[in-house]
Amino acid sequence: MKHLLPSRRALLGALAACALVGAAASAVAQETPIKFQLDWRYEGPASLFLVPLAKGYFKDEKLAVTVDAGNGSGGTVTRVASGAYDMGFADMAALMEFQANNPTAPNKPVAVMMVYNNTPAAVLALKKSGIKTPADLNGKKMGAPVFDAGRKAWPIFAKANAIGTVSWTAMDPTLRETMLVRGDIDAITGFSFTSLLNIEARGVKAEDVVVMPYPSYGVKMYGNAIIVSEQFLTKNPEAVKAFLRAFTKGTKDVIADPKGAIATLKARDGIINEELELRRLKLALDATVLTADAKAEGFGEVRAPRLSLMASQVSDAFATKERVNTLAVWKDGFLPSAADRDIFKVTRK
Repeated sequence: MKHLLPSRRALLGALAACALVGAAASAVAQETPIKFQLDWRYEGPASLFLVPLAKGYFKDEKLAVTVDAGNGSGGTVTRVASGAYDMGFADMAALMEFQANNPTAPNKPVAVMMVYNNTPAAVLALKKSGIKTPADLNGKKMGAPVFDAGRKAWPIFAKANAIGTVSWTAMDPTLRETMLVRGDIDAITGFSFTSLLNIEARGVKAEDVVVMPYPSYGVKMYGNAIIVSEQFLTKNPEAVKAFLRAFTKGTKDVIADPKGAIATLKARDGIINEELELRRLKLALDATVLTADAKAEGFGEVRAPRLSLMASQVSDAFATKERVNTLAVWKDGFLPSAADRDIFKVTRK
């Protein structure tokens, strides 16, 4: 029986094909996987992370990123600490509280980029209640979930505005605005861009709502930051820098085209109300990202005196086991250049 040997051309072709497959496999293998968790559901602000994902900016940086919805900053911090997620988006106060209450945790998350330069926390009430200023909250019935950022930071707001005693009612987040509209409580705390729209969705006009943002009433706390687990940061510092570069590029796109950003969000969660989420996104950008403080400090950065003051306030208000250590909660050296982070030159459509 005659054995047929492959031709030289066929053999070279096969070798070339193998080389291409190997190169492709190597390219995929070089991508660093990153599991990222948001602080909340897929709402307007989530587009800050979904746009760079959809446009391939993370992939361009050789990152294989997945973005999942969350159920509150506290949960995000805990899941990053547990190793279930590598990175996340969470309230700075929640991160500080975790660090100070778990000083021996083996994988404490740290913040590497400030996104919400000002906390979105606010007090909201209906005008018909007669509440117009913080002083009017004395003796009133307040309501919020126990883990709400504004609720936990209430002692700071109360001290800054000389507010005396109030009574608190805890509830599930889905009931907060309903109970306010129903008259079960006099005022609530919540993120301004979330609670205001939720109140409107329950039939109350925006002009009939009193909104007292914490930053406008003496509480200059930072808001949400991008956090990363210590272990992941130690092993993959360049991947973290790459993530922040891609995120910053995506943020510019979101600012330039909010409507397009919401279309990206809609592709991820088809049941969202595009008009509502576009309003929410614009409110969030104006209240927390495109602020005078962010412009003065630089998008993504923090200032040591302000961070130290916040650490002291959180330690007192949250009654933490240890005092918050700012050197432990914030890590410098991972941000893109100042020029690349200049989001204030972006023209919005």
